[in-house]
Amino acid sequence: MRKTIKLLFFVMCWTLSFYITNAKNAVALTFIRDAEIENTIALFAKPIFDAAGLSADNIEIYLVKDNRLNAFVAGGQKLFIHTGLLQRSRTPEQVIGVIAHETGHIAGGHLSRLRQKMQGASPESILGYILGGAAVLAGQPGAASAIVLGGQDMAMRSLLQYSRTEEGSADQAAVSYLEANQMTSKGLLQFFEVLKKNELSTTSEQNPYTRSHPLTAGRISFLSNHVETSQYSAKRVSPKMIEMHARMRAKLDAYLLPAPHTMRLYPLGDRSIAARYARAQAYHKDSQLDKALNEINSLINERPKDAFFHELKGQIYFENGKLQDAITSYEIAVDLLPQSPQLMLALGRSYLETEDPLQLGNAITLLERSLAKDKTRSFVWRQLGIAYGRNGQMAESSVALAEEAYLQRRYKDAIYLAGRAEKDLKTGSRQWIQAQDLRLSAERLLKKQKQK
Repeated sequence: MRKTIKLLFFVMCWTLSFYITNAKNAVALTFIRDAEIENTIALFAKPIFDAAGLSADNIEIYLVKDNRLNAFVAGGQKLFIHTGLLQRSRTPEQVIGVIAHETGHIAGGHLSRLRQKMQGASPESILGYILGGAAVLAGQPGAASAIVLGGQDMAMRSLLQYSRTEEGSADQAAVSYLEANQMTSKGLLQFFEVLKKNELSTTSEQNPYTRSHPLTAGRISFLSNHVETSQYSAKRVSPKMIEMHARMRAKLDAYLLPAPHTMRLYPLGDRSIAARYARAQAYHKDSQLDKALNEINSLINERPKDAFFHELKGQIYFENGKLQDAITSYEIAVDLLPQSPQLMLALGRSYLETEDPLQLGNAITLLERSLAKDKTRSFVWRQLGIAYGRNGQMAESSVALAEEAYLQRRYKDAIYLAGRAEKDLKTGSRQWIQAQDLRLSAERLLKKQKQK
């Protein structure tokens, strides 16, 4: 049986979009993957998960490209965070507070009524469920039936709807996790106050967070009282975490906002790490190569062992067609952070794009290493399929491309490609078993699709 799809992101600026359609509209939904942002959120979340008695390795965190303030848990231990929440957060404590509250829902088993139905569902399917539920909650049940992926027949009105008791329980759990780590609950209170301030009377315009997590005066009162009495309310997280939060926001702003907007948020007079980081990306987006390199080089001169600065420099060179320079920067980044599958992908792809036969072996090695860390990225499987094909390994190429098709739920293509590989691979070999497993799983899922 194929493993549950755990992660469908790409390196920053390489995003994966999928479409939910009806007769009139096509809605693009995008997950974003970035090594630095993932590292930041994981660092914020780990002490909270530990306090809740949860293994951080079992919690799957997804970054959803959406400018609304929202976060939610679904499908067991999957935590979805919108980019809008991260961009509009003003302190790391606010992000940590939201993570603590959502962790309370996970630890409290508040999604047990949905876990069985959604167990093993892909992130795209889960997000489709969420959109469908939001449409019903907004008074548009017709839209919901068109939005839900795969014709899933679910009770959308119950999706991600928590009772007041469950919300209060999650708040109390969040406070206990924060206290256990000697962290303030002020960030969570500030987040709720922002939601309350911006809450609109028209249901269809309300923020999805307040629809799925009913925000009552009692909840805010509870947090206010706790903040007033807690000995940790005035305590800040470490300067390192404050900088990581600022860099995360700067990176998202520069990636998601127009370059002129980024420059207004991070003007030239601001010489902070985060501001220079944002400007480097904004200049790059605006095709001002020299200015982009000047900014990123100033950061590298100050922090020569920061892998993510070298990664951005590699990306700037790569996207400007300067492959050898990109390789040099990516090689430094991989040396500094050798276990990052995203950095391995970036370097492997750069080797592949040179079309140099002497670099082909390096490309294959890095792409295989990247997939050994995370087998769920269809883009990496495609790059590996291309590399195998150029190396004359046609059966292996078919297996890799079948993996890509399977992850994208193109089951007919996966069946064809895996079947073709089976014929050319040695019976009983590892890749023959892989191809057979792919084909049988795709056949089963295709049959299931047709029955709905």
